[in-house]
Amino acid sequence: MTETILKQTDQILESHKSRDQKLLEICELLDDKIDQFDWTGFYLVDPNEERMLVLGPYVGEETDHTRIPFGTGICGQAAETLETFVVQDVSKAGNYLACSMDVKSEIVVPIMKGDQFMGELDIDSHTLNAITPELRELCEEICKKVSSIF
Repeated sequence: MTETILKQTDQILESHKSRDQKLLEICELLDDKIDQFDWTGFYLVDPNEERMLVLGPYVGEETDHTRIPFGTGICGQAAETLETFVVQDVSKAGNYLACSMDVKSEIVVPIMKGDQFMGELDIDSHTLNAITPELRELCEEICKKVSSIF
């Protein structure tokens, strides 16, 4: 499955669509192919405000978190540290910004172009301990590929 998803990601990224359309199609791909993923989206660095994330393309329930300062919540923490964060039980994360009461676990993966932070992939699951090492690796590989369109 992982290999298929990565091939489809390559096809999406090679298309002549806009950056945001490509990001949306990747969200749709992950949402469609991975049962544990219940909200899949990209937060991008705000070009007009330093140290601020803005919600980009996503698939899932609407969220109030359309702007997240660096350092705030799991997304802001990933933006500040440039590290992947996997939270297997969000109820135990003191800095979790609740998007939905149904969310049980989350992964946030930074998108780097060289040494510059461009944004991140944020995925929520309604299942505890949903983020396997294989899913983490898949998300990190997708983010490496996505960096090419920034």
